[in-house]
Amino acid sequence: MPILETDSLTRTYGELIAVNALTFSIEAGEVFGLLGPNGAGKTTTIKMLTTLLPPTSGKAFVRGFDVARQSASVRRVIGYVPQMISADGTLTGYENLIIFAKLYDLPRSEREDRVRSALAFMGLADAEDKLVREYSGGMIRRLEIAQSMLHRPPLLFLDEPTVGLDPNARRTVWEHIEQLRKDYGITILLTTHLMEEADNLCNRVAIMHLGNIVASGTPEQLKAGIGGNGSTLDDVFIHYTGNKLESGGSFRETTRARRTARRLG
Repeated sequence: MPILETDSLTRTYGELIAVNALTFSIEAGEVFGLLGPNGAGKTTTIKMLTTLLPPTSGKAFVRGFDVARQSASVRRVIGYVPQMISADGTLTGYENLIIFAKLYDLPRSEREDRVRSALAFMGLADAEDKLVREYSGGMIRRLEIAQSMLHRPPLLFLDEPTVGLDPNARRTVWEHIEQLRKDYGITILLTTHLMEEADNLCNRVAIMHLGNIVASGTPEQLKAGIGGNGSTLDDVFIHYTGNKLESGGSFRETTRARRTARRLG
């Protein structure tokens, strides 16, 4: 049974169809990439799957729980790292995790071990007493992933996890994401505008355009589908969406991305 599946999942805003009858599934242990230009419907899809936004019609299930009717049960089995920074810069890394441990209602007897283990796994044990505002961008992202994993959810949502990071920090985050999958069997759904990231991390990807999934498969299958022989995921993306990868979104989306990049340093 898939860990996540959707059936004609749809979200409309008046006459605008933001997400149009999406039907797809993700198997346990996969890293699944949701790709597409700004405005394709990726964020709206993530919000529905994480119970932050009710579907207009259709259904979605996470570990068998209906995201619309069993939202509390869904939240217990997912972790979510949004694009915007969620860590508190005025607190230490350790303090941030303790707060999240309480929010997840972890038993008091387990909190200390869970927090220490998460910090060690993400390579932050030496910085646990340092204020987060003094962390590098890569360290902040790793801390946020640690926050989302404290209750050990089987499914993790990552919304552009490396936005604003330099290449070295990006690769460090990639390594930790891959380690999560290997060591804990975590299933990961991520969104990204970086085709290299999707190619390196994802077992399968789906490309969204104007609210629809227009292509899906393994990176190799998608590249072969447009001719192969040196084709890249960049080529696949442009083939199916007609958008240049560097073409930005709205003023609001661009401002948000730049603000996140500045805060990550």
